[in-house]
Amino acid sequence: KLAQMTAACQTILKCIGEDPDREGLLKTPERWAKALLFMTSGYSLGPEQVINDAVFSADSHKEIVVVKNIDIHSMCEHHMLPFTGVIHVGYIPNGKIIGLSKIARIADVFSRRLQVQERLTREIVDALEEAIQPMGVGVVIESSHFCMVMRGVQKVGAKTVTSCVRGVFQTNAKTRAEFFNIINSKSGY
Repeated sequence: KLAQMTAACQTILKCIGEDPDREGLLKTPERWAKALLFMTSGYSLGPEQVINDAVFSADSHKEIVVVKNIDIHSMCEHHMLPFTGVIHVGYIPNGKIIGLSKIARIADVFSRRLQVQERLTREIVDALEEAIQPMGVGVVIESSHFCMVMRGVQKVGAKTVTSCVRGVFQTNAKTRAEFFNIINSKSGY
């Protein structure tokens, strides 16, 4: 795979008018191939692999658990350009909790694939529902898409916000509002 991708990058460099044999570009094709393999490493993982038995019984906790401002970096499937931002995740346990770092790892599994932000949001919700069957779960992603920044409309400050809510976050307006208030608060944490 690495050799094919390296050769493809050399061809691309030639197509844009560069000399892949000049000093500054000699190692670029292989570096690019390795970087792309890392940025798409989510294809070789599933959420169950990164959760790794970090689901625990917790019958006593029935309130919202929120992890916010988790950095994500993904690549738009339409232009293969990055989009970067933060994800906020909340859930209400229904007898099970998940290790907090596993929420970030689930986000990484799906963001390290060619993506659209809308699907990424839903896939994270789906994975959490499957892993812990919460009373409710919500995911909000805020990001900047380089396909809108570096080309096309070239709008540097534009942010895209997507959300997906399930369970009581979808059916109970008060619970949904509490989740959105928590993620929008500017606390020092």
